Amino acid sequence: MDWLGESTQDRSLTAQARALLRQNGRVHVPGFLSEAAAQSTFDAMQHADWRVLCRGQATTYEAPVDGFAALDGVSQAQLFSSLYADAATGFQYLYDVFRISDKVEAGELSEGALAQAYAEFNSSTGLAALRRLTGDDRIAYVDARATRYRTGHFLTTHDDDDSAKHRLYAYVLNLTRNWRPDWGGLLMFISPDGHVAEAFTPAWNALNIFTVPQPHAVSMVAPYARDNRYSITGWLRAERPA
Repeated sequence: MDWLGESTQDRSLTAQARALLRQNGRVHVPGFLSEAAAQSTFDAMQHADWRVLCRGQATTYEAPVDGFAALDGVSQAQLFSSLYADAATGFQYLYDVFRISDKVEAGELSEGALAQAYAEFNSSTGLAALRRLTGDDRIAYVDARATRYRTGHFLTTHDDDDSAKHRLYAYVLNLTRNWRPDWGGLLMFISPDGHVAEAFTPAWNALNIFTVPQPHAVSMVAPYARDNRYSITGWLRAERPA
């Protein structure tokens, strides 16, 4: 099965995307994977061992989804209220995560479409495709994690800057069908004057890639959204982790 889509292998389309990335610092690339690879990756995400992720007082808080769901209504309401209060004035997030890179590198994930996605991104073919797309030969490693945004989930404004991790670009590989922009979950880029300069709606098998650092956020998923927002996310980095 071919992993990359035809548009990713088309040098003319890649050149157009590269020009937009250089001009704007971000680009939306439809059809990044082959349809078969996109579908198998999405199917695997339906069975992932999801964990709820949010920011605690001093560190990241992560817990099994089942444990979070087992909280009584009052406890859940108090937790959401605390998270939303933090989000009103600072950096906060709430979404589900499955850490693909960490599990592969720890020997806990070796088979299936999610392990393959990590391997394909970091294969000679995958790295070459990303170098062509960005025009940046420094790309040496791609980390990956699956994310799922459900009702009430969000990610407030931040810029991904972390010099110790040698991040060059961030990416979001969307794997959500038939999403409406008014459902939320938009990848929003924030201009210096505080306006939304541009926003990408979740779309099936589309790669959003952008330079780091760059202020961005994910708008809250609305209570009337009819689906969850699925994606593979991570960074294109100049060095492999030690």
